[in-house]
Amino acid sequence: MNYEITNRGIEIKIGSCFDLKNTFDCGQCFRWNEDEDGSFSGIVKDKSVRIYRDNDKIIIENSSEDDFKNLWENYLDLNACYDDIRNEIISLDSRLKCAVDSIDGIRILNQDPWEALCSFIISQNNNIPRIKIIVSRLCEHFGDEIQGGYTFPSADKIAKLSVDDLAPLRSGFRAKYIIDAAKKVSSGEVNLEKMRTAPIDECRKELMTIKGVGPKVAECTLLYGLHRLEAFPIDVWMKKALSTLFNGISPENLGRYAGIAQQYIFHYSRLNPELVDTSKIQ
Repeated sequence: MNYEITNRGIEIKIGSCFDLKNTFDCGQCFRWNEDEDGSFSGIVKDKSVRIYRDNDKIIIENSSEDDFKNLWENYLDLNACYDDIRNEIISLDSRLKCAVDSIDGIRILNQDPWEALCSFIISQNNNIPRIKIIVSRLCEHFGDEIQGGYTFPSADKIAKLSVDDLAPLRSGFRAKYIIDAAKKVSSGEVNLEKMRTAPIDECRKELMTIKGVGPKVAECTLLYGLHRLEAFPIDVWMKKALSTLFNGISPENLGRYAGIAQQYIFHYSRLNPELVDTSKIQ
């Protein structure tokens, strides 16, 4: 990956294979916000930053080479060649080309697994703006203050709280699930780090021992928090998109990049709702 450190920060020459909006606004993360000028501001671990595009470069403001090597290179998945991934997905079934071509520059971020698990518990029966508000409240009340915002609170910290303590979040029924998840992660009963390499079916079962975590939250945690790219979050809409637009294609035959294929299929189906049989979607 070609990059240089300048007085603007880290400048990464990346061409068209990274679109900030398509990556940060696709529903995989909830701590990035678009500014009026098209840049994005967010907090990752203990770093509050602004990222923007300048022609064929991505600029991460006020960041050092150590930041690039220790955080951004991995977090932004910069060493993956998404052109090759797109071609491999199309090679599995030529019908997927329309979905792959419908969105450019989307990347799967390497997020903190606890943050992803907690965020997707909050996401249940919720929309993205409200998810962001609840996550923001969680950080403001229980995270550590840093320049520009707050860190995401650790599982250890949340495990010491009660459902009543989470009342300021206004997260409703999700509060008891957040507490249960924190206790299981903090105690090691649910071992997120082990899930980076453990058989994925074992990981799914372990995640679903947490109260309120079903198949979709488990898949989202695996894909967006543990970078298990074979994971495939699926809901009623996705089921109908697969059966209507891509009959015969299933997560099992989408290979090692099924989760990335899911992003393309989801986006294409949302762009073309008239092609999806929505009669049974609730």
